[in-house]
Amino acid sequence: MTYSETVAKDLLEIHAVTLSPAQPYTWASGLHSPIYTDNRLTISYPAVRQAIYQGMTALIKEHFADADVVAGTATAGIPHAAWVAEELSKPLVYVRSKPKDHGRGKQIEGVLTAGQKVVVIDDLISTGGSVLNAVRAVQQAGGEVVGVVAVFSYQLPAADQNFAAAGLDYYAVTDYPTLINVAKEDGLISADHLQSLQDWRQDPAAWSAQHQD
Repeated sequence: MTYSETVAKDLLEIHAVTLSPAQPYTWASGLHSPIYTDNRLTISYPAVRQAIYQGMTALIKEHFADADVVAGTATAGIPHAAWVAEELSKPLVYVRSKPKDHGRGKQIEGVLTAGQKVVVIDDLISTGGSVLNAVRAVQQAGGEVVGVVAVFSYQLPAADQNFAAAGLDYYAVTDYPTLINVAKEDGLISADHLQSLQDWRQDPAAWSAQHQD
């Protein structure tokens, strides 16, 4: 079993990712969705978090081997970034969602030197908006972002478009198509719901509109 399949199975088993196409969740944005993700749960399971940071480390070695610094996004990306930085023996920084409103108003915590190559770590990529905000903060601080690595990606078309516009590549230890396949093989979703789950990834807004109460 690959890292991707192992972590997908783990996320389902600990309910970090839950699927409910028949009774959709409502996201903070107001959109209805058949999936809900809370990867913060992973930090409480040693075997799960180990599979994640080892998977992330492998991705970084393969795609971003020239990275000098590992940056975690606050708050969910920080623990994974810390474990990855330890595995790689690299410096660690973390990026606040916005600058502090006191002191020196820092948004980057830790030591980042202008010109250093940085790989940014997040827990989840949906459209990519939040992690790309962190990327811009690193760039404004003088870092050169070489790419992004996440625990899980929905693999939405919007994310591909946003990362392409930013000129960056991103990789995730596991992703939505892998998770759906694992869920199907483990009997967690019915054949009736499979098409609905696939339709959601192609156009979340249209799917949401069709599943209004």
